[in-house]
Amino acid sequence: MQRAARVTSDLDNIRMALARPGPASSDFDLHPDIKLSPDRQLRPAAVLVPLFYHESELSVILTKRSSALKHHPGQIAFPGGKRDDADASIEAAALREAHEEIGLQAASVEVLGNLPPHETVTGFLVTPVVAFISDTFTPTPEPGEVEEVFSVPLKHVTDLAQYRQQGRIWQGRMRNYETVPFGPYYIWGATARMLRGFAELLET
Repeated sequence: MQRAARVTSDLDNIRMALARPGPASSDFDLHPDIKLSPDRQLRPAAVLVPLFYHESELSVILTKRSSALKHHPGQIAFPGGKRDDADASIEAAALREAHEEIGLQAASVEVLGNLPPHETVTGFLVTPVVAFISDTFTPTPEPGEVEEVFSVPLKHVTDLAQYRQQGRIWQGRMRNYETVPFGPYYIWGATARMLRGFAELLET
């Protein structure tokens, strides 16, 4: 009963945090000098932020993209992708992508809410859908796309003290970005920025 009460309390806190309005984020947040066109067309996309209990604490599932991919090889990401015309909602898109990429069944998932959308430099408006996996789950990575599925304690990625801003040259100019490393995993860019947004909502 004690564990069940803790689970209920933790999930209720997350639901309340997600219900609060928060600012949208962008790959351009750390570059206020870049002026974005108000007429730009962004393609809708979704990622799933899957939470589950691992060793009595909430953890979040992430993937390491295949090094053979043309775009973003080897990077740490949430399962997700662009919304298809057949997807009934942005949440349906996130669940479909998670099923395709890591074998997660929608019936095992309870959607808790959405984080504010994140605009990527590649022209997508990504909605992070936070969900709780209530059943036992053994990931099945999609061959050729997902190299590894792993988890990180939620308390690590929701601790703002763990975040650092770094930079590298991209397309001839310095690009700054968020990072929140964990062990051998270098979590950065859009994934780290969306996780930071989660951390900020939980702290308000």
